[in-house]
Amino acid sequence: MTDQTQTALTRFSQGFSCSQSVFSAFAAQFGIAEDLALKIASPFGSGVARQGEVCGAVTGALMVIALKHGTITPEKKEEIYKISQEFIHRFEEKHGSIICRKLTGYDIRRPEELEKAREKKVFEKNCPGLVKDAAEIVKLLIK
Repeated sequence: MTDQTQTALTRFSQGFSCSQSVFSAFAAQFGIAEDLALKIASPFGSGVARQGEVCGAVTGALMVIALKHGTITPEKKEEIYKISQEFIHRFEEKHGSIICRKLTGYDIRRPEELEKAREKKVFEKNCPGLVKDAAEIVKLLIK
């Protein structure tokens, strides 16, 4: 396991969201302070603001990819799309989806579903594996 992967898992175990955990684990190598990285990634947890959409581990990883391969000119956007699509393909191969609702089995937008997910400890059981795999995949793609 890479150092960044362990850092991401540790942050998740401390209560940070999947997006914060993955993004902040890599941000320092791109000159972004940990506190700023945690702030930037904070609204993307639980499928973007607890909407159950794209998994926070995925959005965190995509932000890392952007730090390495992102563009400031419109002409080069195809490269970032290609690398991002490769990440998504690899993540979907492992987990079948990038959508939080599908990965957890609960529609966490609904308070009663969120409560059921918490009772069943879905986030503690499922999300560390998602964080780990997102960190491992992104590590390969930013080499």
